[in-house]
Amino acid sequence: MEQQDLNKRLLLALVLSFFVFVGYSYFFPVQQPKIQPTTAKTEATRQTPTITQSNTQAPTVTQNKTVSVAPVQTGLPSIVTIISDNFKMDIDEFGRISQMELLEKKYQAEEGKNLKMLADNVVKPLEVRFSDVKLNEEAFKTPYVNSGAKIVNISEAGQSVVLTQTLSTVVLTKTITVKPTGEYDVKVETSIDTPYFITPGNRPMADTSMYMLVRGALVKGSDNIINTIEDGDAEGYEKFDNAKIASAFDRYVASMFFDFEKGLNVSILKEANGDPLIFVQGSQSLHLHAYLGPKNQRILQMINPELTDAIEFGWFSFLSKPFFSVLLWINDYVGNWGWAIIFFTLLVKFILFPLSYKGMMSMQKLKDLAPKMKEIKEKYKGDPAKMNAQMMEMYKKHGANPMGGCLPLLLQIPVFFALYRVLLNAVELEGASWILWIENLAQMDPYFVLPILMGASMWFQQRITPSNFTDPLQEKIFKFFPVIMTVFFIYFPSGLVLYWLVNNLFTIGQQYFINHMYAKHKAEAVLAHTKKKD
Repeated sequence: MEQQDLNKRLLLALVLSFFVFVGYSYFFPVQQPKIQPTTAKTEATRQTPTITQSNTQAPTVTQNKTVSVAPVQTGLPSIVTIISDNFKMDIDEFGRISQMELLEKKYQAEEGKNLKMLADNVVKPLEVRFSDVKLNEEAFKTPYVNSGAKIVNISEAGQSVVLTQTLSTVVLTKTITVKPTGEYDVKVETSIDTPYFITPGNRPMADTSMYMLVRGALVKGSDNIINTIEDGDAEGYEKFDNAKIASAFDRYVASMFFDFEKGLNVSILKEANGDPLIFVQGSQSLHLHAYLGPKNQRILQMINPELTDAIEFGWFSFLSKPFFSVLLWINDYVGNWGWAIIFFTLLVKFILFPLSYKGMMSMQKLKDLAPKMKEIKEKYKGDPAKMNAQMMEMYKKHGANPMGGCLPLLLQIPVFFALYRVLLNAVELEGASWILWIENLAQMDPYFVLPILMGASMWFQQRITPSNFTDPLQEKIFKFFPVIMTVFFIYFPSGLVLYWLVNNLFTIGQQYFINHMYAKHKAEAVLAHTKKKD
């Protein structure tokens, strides 16, 4: 195959893959989970919970078999309400965190309502399930008793609440120490050694956007490998002994248990819709570290630096994590996430400039060689091998690389996808303003100004970029690329659109510089050739 055609087809493939990546999230938005009756069985070498649940019944667990369930009582009164400056946490009669309400303004809905992280009729954090069927049924009918105050203010410092459940054969005590950051410690003690499991609950649901996000369960194992089980992908038999982190996470928030010293014995159950549900095996005296709240880098770093591994960026985490660290560093200096994105874009363009320079110069040379390429095609159209040999000889003679124009694009694609994940998943951008009408970089531009400017910049960039298409279909696709991208980006977070717009503007500046340098180079070559003749 001729190298120039290969170059174009590679470019076309990259464009189409971009449409697939972006278009999938637009046309196939993530569906919110619907809890339906299900029976899941798990085979295990150690005790593993099995789940049965519905909208009107509470899940229970047993070892290696399904059991009957006790009725769920929705809207249970709180026996403890814990209040801090940033959140309000309610604990219900069954010793579970029934609701976590974020009080910061940036999490509020348009109508001014605070964000409530936990949905109704789902498994709640700190729910305990006994393996003994009868004991478990009894536990879901016997409320806990709070021995302290009903309202606890932790604005100044963390405080503990003690909850006791007295059953026919066992007394269970939960000591919950909640801190202002959203971190909490849980000590579960049973009067006798009886098998049970405890869960961080179904993943919080703080976002219902259409973007292609990673949601589900994350487990960091004792081997430091991070395992992500996305919604709909649970198998129902995943187990992790001595895991460090077990997190049920959404776009911006998470409910997690962690233990970096002794580890957690974690089992993943499969719900009816294939979503994962995390359980940790209990003991007569179990001490858990936990967190419920936004996946804020600084908060998690302050609790334990290793906890930042619970911030999941999907396929491109190996690039997204360092990108996010650089963005945080820049934002510390400029104090505005919009300008941080702009400076980050400038930094990326500066690092990639040497390769971009070579690629753009190669494209200029290929444009000038187009007439000679056409002549070679006509002359050797019946002999492809000789045609390719002549083409390669011409490229070598004039210092042109037929694949050189692809290199900047090849590098830009992973950079874009990695930043796409950062700007979609970084809770720090939620409610972060830039200038004028951009009041939330995590949301779409309300007036579509940035997407339209981005589309216009792409169109202008195409106008000044040399091209030598011979395939009409390829030329049409690239000609309509700015229009299609504008339509896609209308609903994208304004922070991501801002990055792409600024990237285009810097690329336009680079192209003008390359055009000037190439024209100068050609003029010098012509002058040198003239002097040589004289």
